[in-house]
Amino acid sequence: MASRICYRGLHRYKYQLMETYRYETGFSLPRAARTAYDYVVLETNGTLTVKKGYAWDGPSGPTLDTRNFMRASLVHDALYQLMRENLVGDAAVRDAFRRDSDTLLRRIVRKDGMTWPRHAWVYLAVRWFGRKATDRQDPPPNVYAP
Repeated sequence: MASRICYRGLHRYKYQLMETYRYETGFSLPRAARTAYDYVVLETNGTLTVKKGYAWDGPSGPTLDTRNFMRASLVHDALYQLMRENLVGDAAVRDAFRRDSDTLLRRIVRKDGMTWPRHAWVYLAVRWFGRKATDRQDPPPNVYAP
């Protein structure tokens, strides 16, 4: 499992993944979840694959885009996208998946060296305010097409 991601800044979204990234989430699904063009794939065994070219907005809210937050923001945004696209199950399953995704965000930022007060605030912020970001939306796909 890689602990670094390679990305570049963008204008519409903040960042674009420059190499495919894989992360073992520890999640278990009855069937794989895949976004359009397979930019985000979560296998039944919990392996999350985010394809080169994927664009995301980085850490959200009143926070700084620091190195110890980038990897977690990528994984968290990809998992939230699966929820927005109704790819992880009904509302009850989605609520549990969201809780697990938020917990994973906290685990990654801690591993990447974020301080206790900051990672505690980040976790509370996504728990308190993140629900709306999982609601079904029809924005343009979160992909970069060269």
